[in-house]
Amino acid sequence: MGYYVAVEKDVRLYVEDINPTGEKTILFLHGWPLNHQQFEYQFNVLPAAGYRCIGIDWRGFGQSDKPMDGYNYDRLADDIATVISTLHLNNIILVGHSTGGAIALRYMTRYEGYGVSKLILIAAAAPTGFTAETARRLLTETYNDRPNMIRDVADTFFFQYITKPFSDWFFQMGLQAASWSTAAIIKTLRDEKIETGLHTISVPTLIVHGVHDKVIPFSQAEILNNKIAGSTLMPFQYSGHGSFWEERKKFNEALIDFTS
Repeated sequence: MGYYVAVEKDVRLYVEDINPTGEKTILFLHGWPLNHQQFEYQFNVLPAAGYRCIGIDWRGFGQSDKPMDGYNYDRLADDIATVISTLHLNNIILVGHSTGGAIALRYMTRYEGYGVSKLILIAAAAPTGFTAETARRLLTETYNDRPNMIRDVADTFFFQYITKPFSDWFFQMGLQAASWSTAAIIKTLRDEKIETGLHTISVPTLIVHGVHDKVIPFSQAEILNNKIAGSTLMPFQYSGHGSFWEERKKFNEALIDFTS
């Protein structure tokens, strides 16, 4: 079922809550410039294994409200904290992909991991995100031809072959975001770093990263693995930036094994 959670005055986040009676709860944070629908191939499988799957569209993306501001990591983490508090969630598994991974990390350090029992990072955009040159190119394209920018992102996103219908699906997800929020997150990825407090993360942490990732290099995962004590790094040998789809069977099995 889908519903909205107010995170501040006139800003509501869309929440997709699948199998609310599941024994274990996973909270999914999508990547830029997508929304919760990117996890379709987890939502197809995990509820049957007893999981409650909650997908959130960040502000500015998917079906959530699209204010002009609030796109820094602190505010985005505050939004997640409000959802967790409003839904009275506890003992959850927090999963973040790409920028969603960076938001998950900021939540863990800003809120001392409140309510989270395990953390899964998928190609997390941390400790750093986009280079200045990448951000400059993406911003130029966003302000002049955002649809083409999204097409270009899809071309570099995956290591494995994707069909045109799949590419079209990815494209439509990107278009659901507002242009201003799409640009604002590019600036956040350029300007903000996720470094402070990583050593304080104490929950079991699984780091999943495709070795062929052209968006966030695999070396970023190695840095996180060194900074988060006791974390486990799992390379995905046949994935780019989208191991949740490119090696979905392996990914889903790894998620179930890690959270069992």
